[in-house]
Amino acid sequence: MQIRFTQEAPDATEFQRLYDSTGWAGGVQREPEFYARALAASWAQCAAYAGEELVGFGRVISDGVLHAFITEMIVLPVWQGRGLGAQLLDRLVQHCLQQGVRDIQLFCAEGKQGFYEKGGFTPRLPGRPGMQYTRAFDSQ
Repeated sequence: MQIRFTQEAPDATEFQRLYDSTGWAGGVQREPEFYARALAASWAQCAAYAGEELVGFGRVISDGVLHAFITEMIVLPVWQGRGLGAQLLDRLVQHCLQQGVRDIQLFCAEGKQGFYEKGGFTPRLPGRPGMQYTRAFDSQ
């Protein structure tokens, strides 16, 4: 089946279904409006459709000048291993570069480092790992 790519954000319900297919929600149920707000805050995105079904998606959060952060690189499990993720990643990277943004970062899910290395990414240098804010979650 032919894949159609678009730079338009998908419907929030479609995105929620795709997001939930990864298990990233951790069993937390959220309304589609939650996902709509996240999508609206994107600087750029790329959606992949097989027919009318959203089968892949990635987005970029950026200031549009200095930094870009690729997030939510998702491909439906039944579509993984067909090069779809690589195409999504390349389209997002090319958009950043065309806009003059050269500092492109992302977080990598465990076991996916090789995928991103094939796409031109390298691990951060030792002693320069990222940090994540967790204090607000300690009491929950």
